[in-house]
Amino acid sequence: MKSLFHGVIAESMIFPYPVPRRAEADQLHGFLGEVRKFFGKNVDSARIDREGAVSEEVMAGLRDLGLFGIGIPTSYGGKGLSHTACARVVQELGTLDSSLAVTIGAHQFIGVRSLLLFGNDALKNAYLPKAAKGECVCAFGLSEAGAGSDAAALRTHAERDGDFHVLTGTKVWVTNGGIADLFTVFARTSPADGDEKPRITAFLVERAFGAKTTANEGKLGVRGTSTTDLILDRVRVPDGNVLHDPGRGFKVAMEVLNDGRLGMAAGCIGTARRLIKLATDRTKERRAFGRTIGEFGLIKDKIAQMMASTYALESMTYLTTGLVDGAAHDYSIESAICKVFGSETLWSIANDALQIAAGAGYTQSQPFERLLRDARVNLIFTGTNEILRCFIALSGMQGPGKELTDVSRAMREPIKGFGLLSDFALRKAKTAFARDRMRLAHPLLARESVVLEEYAQDLARNVDKVLRKHGRNIAEMQFTQRRVADMAIDLYAVAATLARTTRAIEERGEEGARREIDMGSIFVATAEKRLRENAFAFDKNDDELRKAVAAKAYSDGGYPLDII
Repeated sequence: MKSLFHGVIAESMIFPYPVPRRAEADQLHGFLGEVRKFFGKNVDSARIDREGAVSEEVMAGLRDLGLFGIGIPTSYGGKGLSHTACARVVQELGTLDSSLAVTIGAHQFIGVRSLLLFGNDALKNAYLPKAAKGECVCAFGLSEAGAGSDAAALRTHAERDGDFHVLTGTKVWVTNGGIADLFTVFARTSPADGDEKPRITAFLVERAFGAKTTANEGKLGVRGTSTTDLILDRVRVPDGNVLHDPGRGFKVAMEVLNDGRLGMAAGCIGTARRLIKLATDRTKERRAFGRTIGEFGLIKDKIAQMMASTYALESMTYLTTGLVDGAAHDYSIESAICKVFGSETLWSIANDALQIAAGAGYTQSQPFERLLRDARVNLIFTGTNEILRCFIALSGMQGPGKELTDVSRAMREPIKGFGLLSDFALRKAKTAFARDRMRLAHPLLARESVVLEEYAQDLARNVDKVLRKHGRNIAEMQFTQRRVADMAIDLYAVAATLARTTRAIEERGEEGARREIDMGSIFVATAEKRLRENAFAFDKNDDELRKAVAAKAYSDGGYPLDII
């Protein structure tokens, strides 16, 4: 993905589109069948929502199915599924029940994942077998009342005391808090009032060490999940329970959250698919003016857009899990893109599905309103979409920014920097006079390929322009960051859609891949409109006016006008 910020399409990373191994796919089909059967007989989502809790009988069933160990290696008693297979399981849970999808997803993708990635052998041997059986539920404690996305503002602190660290502080919004036995906790190991960058360390904290949790929070949606505060009042944690190295907690948090965002995107696919099924059923049941509402053009438009957006989301999510399974070193931008696009796609689909259901969708007798409430949290979980857009843009612009810095340095020493300057000039000439052309996309997708080629160049040109204009101040230019991020999101979605559709055509022919071709065409046409608008707005916008209106609203304390 980072290559797109230079205008380069790294085709070798996306072609051929990754698919699970046949043996794992067969295993997965059987396992998902067992999961569907259990949920059909034992899970009442309306009751979970109404009571705000999951019964112990259901939790025991989840443990018996092995859902708590899907991504834990078989050597520790887990199922040892790949990232792609784990995501597909969470997708299925998202179809069946949002609360349980979040419960399993938080345990697997952020709770257990921190131990898998950064725990030593002793910690893995101590905790993973119990985690795989669901006997040790895992949770993740990062956010605080004054430190959400700003991890550097953490107030929870750890003091050395012999062979222990003593932790004091409070974490908020801890998913699985009330049912967890093991928490990944992030704390300062440097003075809170120091001028230097804070040292953050990650710890594995057992409830048995003295950690306490509050009562479950009442929530808009996913009410069956346990969401609590985590209270640490001089909790003694052995030095052996430090994850990674002391002071490397920020790295732990960021890498773990990459997986959490992919798991969330997978859950969004599942819920989106369920809403499409509910909506299409409704279009055939409800009649108006002597025919079913599904025959009306505006309803068809909503359904078509739902289908196309879900196809793009599914394509980018499983392209990314395929990259992870292929040992991709850094997928932070891709996972953030999947989370942002997935949560916003699901929110749009939930809104349109309820609109199709009309009055019935607004009542509690139908699942539409519950699914809409459940969907809302995805725009906040694992980093708000606003902060993730800033992350996508700033992370992606690091490469072009460094290049400009190096070029500036080379210009001050032209003899030493001759090679670098020559390479830079050649790249800029290529950007100016020719776009990077795709060779691996199927010829039937030529129009869609041109969209990716042209707007990848547009992204690179605009990134170069804003970096030259703003320099280091780009970190404060959030309107610009949003445009960069939105272009990157759409370009990654188009690339994933092209790769997946190409594979479908090559395997089944044009007619056999007709659904993929049609949905991909709709999505790319929609994305192209957004790309064109964002590219234009780098030069023509009302950013400063919007900032001024907001500033006046702050000073007025709200909307000041009245007609009387």
